[in-house]
Amino acid sequence: MLAGYLASRFTYHDRSAWCRLIDEGRVTLNGTSAEAEHRLAAGDLIRYDASGIPEPPVEDTFSAVWEDEHLLVVNKSGNLPCHPGGRYFNHTLWAMLKTRCGLERPVFVNRLDRETSGVVLVAKTRRAAVDLWRQFAAHQVAKRYTVFVEGLFPERIDASGWLLPDKASAIRKKRCWIPADAAPAAPTPDAEWCETALTRVSCGNGVSRVTAEPRTGRLHQIRATLCSLGFPVVGDKVYGVDETAFLRFCTDSLAEDDYMRLRTKRQALHAAWLRFRHPVTQSWTEVEAPLPSDMAVLDGLCHSPKTSTSV
Repeated sequence: MLAGYLASRFTYHDRSAWCRLIDEGRVTLNGTSAEAEHRLAAGDLIRYDASGIPEPPVEDTFSAVWEDEHLLVVNKSGNLPCHPGGRYFNHTLWAMLKTRCGLERPVFVNRLDRETSGVVLVAKTRRAAVDLWRQFAAHQVAKRYTVFVEGLFPERIDASGWLLPDKASAIRKKRCWIPADAAPAAPTPDAEWCETALTRVSCGNGVSRVTAEPRTGRLHQIRATLCSLGFPVVGDKVYGVDETAFLRFCTDSLAEDDYMRLRTKRQALHAAWLRFRHPVTQSWTEVEAPLPSDMAVLDGLCHSPKTSTSV
């Protein structure tokens, strides 16, 4: 049924809200109005008109790290979606690049989660995008993230294994990581092989600063790997100390106690550094984004006498 499908696939509205939007004519099926209980068929085209609907607030700050006529590298904030999706359209980096930077068709070469800050590569031409996509696919791009985790992290872990859906979680999109020494046949059809080098930089007050260098590029790779290792990411509502925080976040019911336990209002993950070949000149290019202020507070926590704090 139409309403049931929308509620299960696009969870930012519940079933009753989708029924109301269908009745208001904001949802059309194959170009015409439809009933909430209409049975869907293969090939049906659903359109949702979200114009005029308020979008959630974001931290709409980003800065140019590097730019030429082929490429723009930006450092985005830790509460800003890259691409339109769900409840976000104008409140996205994509829309702001168009309105503020005059880019008619910005193309993201890499994307970060809404709550992940740091380096985003934006191609200005199709040629540049294709060349950089090929570099990422061939694992020729070096990536370095800064992440803060709960607990005393070991000096180094080279984490290789499989990422697959976490069937034990109430969160549909959550993944789990299973360690393995090599990549034989996948344990399940939907499992993906991943490799991440994890090095402790500092620790203190129950928090560790870790440098993560992913050798593969899988969805939620760093966060899921750290969670499965027993070192949840600080502030992470999905892969943090309590996944039910994400369920309360979805209903705008997070309490102050939740934020105290999370320590920060967003996941403490920052895309700090990239090295790639320029898509036209083929010269090696390195770009770096400094640690944002909220994560700098956590960095201070790792070096300070024992305290209790939230950011």
